[in-house]
Amino acid sequence: MHFLSERRPDPGLVERAFTLADIPGFLWMPASAKTWAPLPLVLLAHPGGLGPMYPRLLARARATADLGFSAVTIELPSNGDRPRIPAIEQARAAVRETVTAGGLPGDDVIDSFILPLVDLAVPEWQAVLDALLELPEFGGPVGYSGGVIAIGTRLANVESRVVAAGLFAGSYIPRSIVEEARHVTIPLHVLLQWDDEGNDRQRALELFDAFGSAEKTLQANLGGHTGVPSFAGEDAARFFFRHLKYSEA
Repeated sequence: MHFLSERRPDPGLVERAFTLADIPGFLWMPASAKTWAPLPLVLLAHPGGLGPMYPRLLARARATADLGFSAVTIELPSNGDRPRIPAIEQARAAVRETVTAGGLPGDDVIDSFILPLVDLAVPEWQAVLDALLELPEFGGPVGYSGGVIAIGTRLANVESRVVAAGLFAGSYIPRSIVEEARHVTIPLHVLLQWDDEGNDRQRALELFDAFGSAEKTLQANLGGHTGVPSFAGEDAARFFFRHLKYSEA
């Protein structure tokens, strides 16, 4: 991991830009963090386009730092300034064409778009975890927050270091991911925008039902994809504080 820069977006937050191989990302830590007291870490996921998403990610990082946790984000494969992957780009174009025509993509189109992203992004998240957990500043529990929900589902299934996940059901879900969800057992907080015009609500509900977790919460709010109410973030923060804070023992 190569750190490129360090700055303070505000007095309470330290931001470090980095690259890992060809993966760009940002790491945020509370300014009060100490190397002898490693912090819990939240993986801030997003649908791609690190530049346009940056203001929202920074706001989420500030909220995470307010909990006393660190946060990290990376760019998705074939997004932002990363090299384009032809198969993913062809599938992305097919999705856009269907949506523009007023339809919902079929399972074959969803699979060809989402599953390659999942197959590539999950090992990259694991590589970032490997690199960060070698540093003295980190060593606490790890959480995953955001979308793409199929990536979060796969990561929660295969990565034992992730102990809790807050998932946003605002992206396409392959049926094979619904089957993988049956093996996910960590605590979950799932956010669903009920009127999300680009999301298959029924598939999102099937995914939630399939999760094998003994503790799982579905928060459904009226409104479209970008109409998430502010209190939803507060509820997610309470979820992560409950599951990532250090034991008093």
